[in-house]
Amino acid sequence: MPKLKRKPLQLDEKTKIELEKIVRSRNYPSGQVKRASILLLYNEGKKATEIARLMSTNRPLIERCIDKAQAYGPMKALEDLPRKGRNPTITDDAKSWVLSIACQRPADLGYAAETWTYSQLIKHIQANCVNEGYSSLSKLGKGKLNSILSNSNIKPHKVSYYLEKRDPEFEIKMANILCVYKEVEIINASSDKENKLVTVSYDEKPGIQAIKNIAAQLPPVPGKYSSIGRDYEYKRLGTVSLLAGIDLHSGRVIPLVKENHRSKEFIEFLSILDKTYPEDFQIRIILDNHSAHISKETQSYLITKPNRFTMIFTPKHGSWLNLIEMFFSKITRSFLRNIRVDSLQELIDRIYLGLEEINNEPVIFRWKYKMDETTI
Repeated sequence: MPKLKRKPLQLDEKTKIELEKIVRSRNYPSGQVKRASILLLYNEGKKATEIARLMSTNRPLIERCIDKAQAYGPMKALEDLPRKGRNPTITDDAKSWVLSIACQRPADLGYAAETWTYSQLIKHIQANCVNEGYSSLSKLGKGKLNSILSNSNIKPHKVSYYLEKRDPEFEIKMANILCVYKEVEIINASSDKENKLVTVSYDEKPGIQAIKNIAAQLPPVPGKYSSIGRDYEYKRLGTVSLLAGIDLHSGRVIPLVKENHRSKEFIEFLSILDKTYPEDFQIRIILDNHSAHISKETQSYLITKPNRFTMIFTPKHGSWLNLIEMFFSKITRSFLRNIRVDSLQELIDRIYLGLEEINNEPVIFRWKYKMDETTI
């Protein structure tokens, strides 16, 4: 059978210039430079055998490059064509089985752990894959396991938290609180000095620790120590609770610091509010559903103050709707941060001092979330 003769390779002037540029360049991959040289030599009329001898390579390689250029074009022939690749050894069914295991609790499969570690997950897969018909997983490694899990965005070693709405009237109560915030905003924007309604956002911040340094605290030293130095050991002196309310009209904080936050302390706080505002004012309090807020002791006290207090409760698991939570976050990141004291009383005094400093330059907190949807 006669051997097929290859057709000459026709290159236009622009393509020739581009190929010559590639041959002279030091920035292109060596494979592309080599193929560009082959095409230029073949275009000059040289035979495949001659080109192979000049370039110290084999004839089949030269012929493949020429055939590719005639089929796809000279510039396309410089690139590697996509290959079929190796058949995957782990099938989609095997990957699905791995994902099904990763989405189960280890405890449900007889282990003590609540969440998987990669090592434990691999051990379980390798121990059970043959019986399940997925022998290709018997040599599964961490890298491949990570690839399978990542492609499905599964992270079985991590826990993310959500807040379930357990209050059937959540939306109604939230709308009620947002309406209160909207009304406060309107009152604050008006110039009506006859308003006798005050709104207070109230909550408790329990468990503020009194921590004492055992060794001396070392100050920073320029050029030597950049930060405050503290010994790792310390002494716990107890905890206190901050009962606080923010006047949403003035931004002023009304505090009470106690070692507990029971009904007794809450009633004491209500008494402070009662003395803070004129007798003809109505005090509206936004607060959560803590037992001290609805106890018999609290109810008995409120009866003695008819029409004085109005309680507006946040829905269950909806304490984030209370503006004072923003304030507690602020003081945690400011004067309570890294605080050290020599006694429990010093902690109490410094909390009052910090709140006094805030009251010297009060800030009116405003609620913005979903306020555009609120109507009165």
